[in-house]
Amino acid sequence: MEFRAIARLGRFKDVIASLLRHGFDDLVQRLDLPGMDLVRKWTHSDTHVGTYERIRHVLEDLGPTFVKFGQIMSLRPDLLPPPLIEELSRLQDDVATEEFSAIQQVVERELGRPLKEVFTIFDVTPLAGASLSQVHRGVLRKEGWIVSVKIQRPGIRKKIRTDLDILAAIAHRLHERSEELRFYDLPNLVRVTRRNLLRELDFKREARNMKIARSYAFDNPIHIPEPYEDYCTEGLLIMEYVQGTKLKDMDHSQLSEPQALAKQGLHTAIKQILEDGFFHADPHPGNMLIMDDNRLCLLDWGMVGRLTERNQRDLLDLLTAVVDRDSHGLAHALLQMSQGTRTIDLQALERDLLEALDTYYAVPLKDLNIGQLLLLITGLLREYQLKLPSDLVIMIKSLVTAEGTARLIYPELDVFTEARGYVRRLAFKRLEPRALWLRFRNTLSYLFFLQRDIPERLSQIVNKMESGELSIRFVHENLKGLRMTIENASSRMAFSIIIAALIIGSSMIITTGIGPLLFGFPALGVVGYIISGLLGLWLIFNIIRARRY
Repeated sequence: MEFRAIARLGRFKDVIASLLRHGFDDLVQRLDLPGMDLVRKWTHSDTHVGTYERIRHVLEDLGPTFVKFGQIMSLRPDLLPPPLIEELSRLQDDVATEEFSAIQQVVERELGRPLKEVFTIFDVTPLAGASLSQVHRGVLRKEGWIVSVKIQRPGIRKKIRTDLDILAAIAHRLHERSEELRFYDLPNLVRVTRRNLLRELDFKREARNMKIARSYAFDNPIHIPEPYEDYCTEGLLIMEYVQGTKLKDMDHSQLSEPQALAKQGLHTAIKQILEDGFFHADPHPGNMLIMDDNRLCLLDWGMVGRLTERNQRDLLDLLTAVVDRDSHGLAHALLQMSQGTRTIDLQALERDLLEALDTYYAVPLKDLNIGQLLLLITGLLREYQLKLPSDLVIMIKSLVTAEGTARLIYPELDVFTEARGYVRRLAFKRLEPRALWLRFRNTLSYLFFLQRDIPERLSQIVNKMESGELSIRFVHENLKGLRMTIENASSRMAFSIIIAALIIGSSMIITTGIGPLLFGFPALGVVGYIISGLLGLWLIFNIIRARRY
């Protein structure tokens, strides 16, 4: 949607008012909106807290879409500094629950039947509530199963789409007008957020995610609720009801087997990432349930990550280099995984990585925090302007969260030893004869198809050269700002010439004395002076307002 159209939305004015209220005047200034001076006069600026905390307050002020944007950004330690990541991780999306009548309408609309035809019991009081949905307990009439019913909030999809359009417009504007923000590629971040958030709103996709996760967890003690897909829609998720207590609501000192639970959770996270290639993106205590039989249950599968076989191979190389304290191997693995924007000083990167490894290996093994080490490494990537693919970054944040949750359950857990054993087992597994043969066979297959394809492609290039159809296309990037500057300068120059022509023409008419007269002078000349004066004032006002003089 065009920026000017976005700027006319009432919701957009809420965004601007919140930014001003929390002291982000410079950011608003870069958006260059008409009428902002008036809004600023009526908005009290609060700058007594730090910048990162003010960012969190803005996102919380603006509601579900912006809170989710912040939560997704908290999964990007490769782009954002650790203090900001920590603030964004504190974002809460707990909101007041909806009236039951509104929830009932949503359920009946999604099912296409009255509530009583599907459920014998449906609790009016929700079990939990969040910004996108709330959960009720019910009993299915046909099967007699006790179920949890996750219901999308009424009107939330439309509101989120509007907010995403506003976010996209702001991101494009700031990307064009702020050189220091260009590295973050805000438009792309908003595109990724749009994709993830709209996927999270599709509860049928979440049901599929749960089915996939259950298929990988057949030999795992951790529990994943079973979704009942026959009843699931985009706005309704019906799944197995699991009796237990959320980990965030428990007194961890009262757990009967904390060490076993902590290992359970950590091993599950590592297995999902390194073996399955399909993992829960945010395994924090609010998404974990301690069941009555003292097992862990993992909830909320709306946001997941996927890794290809190559991603898993590169990641295993990275983790192997970390546990072996191999700075050269670590630098090589990072370059294999990352997308660079400039030439890298490899020796400087190796020195920085070695310093990071030395810092963390200086502490006792049981106190070594692998998650924090990985966050430090991604911070180095940010300094060297290297970017990891989004799924790999989400994986790192997922591993960090899983480690933090495991230590919360059992603070004495030796995470490094647990992870090192798992990583080395997987590394040796890659050297087994069957694994080597599969890789060799795949390489041969690729080379066979490549040698068959190359002559045909060379022939096509030669044919195009002979027929004169071969062309080279040059693409100019990041010239939009320059183009806009040239267009503005050209428009002002044209206005200046028109104004000058009006003044000269009016002066010539004034000297003739031709009637009709106005104030004793030829009327046509007087009107020309007035028009040229108004145009000149308008041009001066625009130059001053834009602060480009």
